[in-house]
Amino acid sequence: MMEVAAAAGAQGPSLLGTLFPFIIMLVIFYFLLIRPQQKRQKQRMSMLDALGRGDEVATIGGLRGTIVELTDDIVKLKVADGVKLTFDRQAINAVINSNSANNNSNEPKDKE
Repeated sequence: MMEVAAAAGAQGPSLLGTLFPFIIMLVIFYFLLIRPQQKRQKQRMSMLDALGRGDEVATIGGLRGTIVELTDDIVKLKVADGVKLTFDRQAINAVINSNSANNNSNEPKDKE
């Protein structure tokens, strides 16, 4: 009788069979939550790095303005005639119109 109980105990679930559902959940979490968040964060950082003078932007508070001055961590926006507001660079939510690309294409080119 003891031999039968000992043999049944040895036939229990394996360690791999027990951990397999947890591994599957981690993989699902990675592809559904972690990876997309990292991708959005990378896009946001590249957008903040590409900011330039003359770009029309919107802040996280919903205020829209044109960049008139830009440093590593501060942005000054012109929101109306004679009204300039200072924001942290991280407070910029989106670029509405990017004039920095247009400014580069309008520069006179040296003729050889």
